[in-house]
Amino acid sequence: MTDREFDSAPAPAPQAAAIHRAAGAFVTVPGVRNLRDAGGVDGTGSLRPGRIYRSGSLHTLTPAGAQQLKALGLRTVVDLRSAAELDNWPDRRHGLDHETLHLPTFPADRESDQPWPDNQADLYLYLPRYAGPSVAATVRRLITPGALPALIHCAVGKDRTGLTIAVLQALLGATDAEITADFLLSNTGLDLLDGPTPYVDETGTERTSRPVTAALLHSSLTWIREAHGSVEGFVLAQGVTEEELAELRGVLGA
Repeated sequence: MTDREFDSAPAPAPQAAAIHRAAGAFVTVPGVRNLRDAGGVDGTGSLRPGRIYRSGSLHTLTPAGAQQLKALGLRTVVDLRSAAELDNWPDRRHGLDHETLHLPTFPADRESDQPWPDNQADLYLYLPRYAGPSVAATVRRLITPGALPALIHCAVGKDRTGLTIAVLQALLGATDAEITADFLLSNTGLDLLDGPTPYVDETGTERTSRPVTAALLHSSLTWIREAHGSVEGFVLAQGVTEEELAELRGVLGA
């Protein structure tokens, strides 16, 4: 099965900027997989660094890792996982005071023993069909005064997070090449460069995590553009307003 996998924004804290420069796109935080800045040096030039981070879940976050997250200045964590995943693998906080929002990519009435397709090609056509409400709620949260910096995550930060971040980057004017380059970094962050690897999911079941490809993301973005005319049309169809999009570009844009 495919791997199952957060007023104007304040400037990044000096410690956060130092962590970003030292690690490039990736930020090393004990107990958090695939954590990186969605903008800046190795991300997209259209999204300012230190505003939006992306990762896997925080269910194995260590106390030392919590101090690293604190240094990033996080104010919001957006969790895209299902209710069942949260029950089995709740995020750890270790005293962190950020606000956490549960905005599942897939609505509760779509959850079952197999909440999404087993085949990756089918998954990336399934994702945009159901991700709209979650993406729209994420946009509204990001423009809320005091919400930034934010971390957006699912289980491993690859599929659900990958599409959500891709939409945000597209809204900010990133090219498909830039978006794809950031998307593919999950293969590095999850040690998938040599191919699929086994993992144990939140129920204790052994599954297989597969690398992502440019073609997968392209299929999602193509579906969005064919169904809604553009990525902007996709979020407008979810009730996000032109004014909200302008505000998003104001607080996140480079």
